[in-house]
Amino acid sequence: MNRTNLKLSTLATAVALVSVMASCQNKDKAAPAGTAEKTTTASVKNNEPIVYVNSDSLLTKYEYFKDLKVKLDAKSKAAQTDLGTKQQAFQREVAQYQQSQNTLPADQRAATEERLGRKQQELQAYQQNAGAALQDEQAKEQEKLYNKIADYLKIYAKEKGFKMVLTYQKGNSAILFADESLDVTSEVIVGLNEGYKSDKK
Repeated sequence: MNRTNLKLSTLATAVALVSVMASCQNKDKAAPAGTAEKTTTASVKNNEPIVYVNSDSLLTKYEYFKDLKVKLDAKSKAAQTDLGTKQQAFQREVAQYQQSQNTLPADQRAATEERLGRKQQELQAYQQNAGAALQDEQAKEQEKLYNKIADYLKIYAKEKGFKMVLTYQKGNSAILFADESLDVTSEVIVGLNEGYKSDKK
């Protein structure tokens, strides 16, 4: 459960992995018969550029992600509070036993220690299950976030005639340089937020 921030940071990484090939109609005429290809690499044309999105800006300005972060933070805090309450109750019970153990008969001491041992195991199992459930929910939410962005970019790229949409993240990107004219982050954020606003209605 204390991995929430780590999990949320991986959302940025998940978004940084978005590299969507849009299926655009081929506007080029077929090469005449007998014409050999000069290169195996397609050249980028003005009407079919490769563009990029800054994933850092995308995540800080995408309302869906901001709402998701608030929701996951709240669930993590609630789980931590619940676990803390159970742990404190168990510790009080152990402390009470320790204060009175010298006055208890041997069979009662053994029974109490056995019961406390079971409780401790149950508490550990509860902690593990609660943590696993939270991580599972975070993974599902990450996948939903990724799919929302990827699905939008497929439509966006097709409408604009782009062949590829890359992502850039400072300190964690394969893009060494890109002209700022290829940055479509602001436009993508507007489109994503409009879509999210419609979904919430």
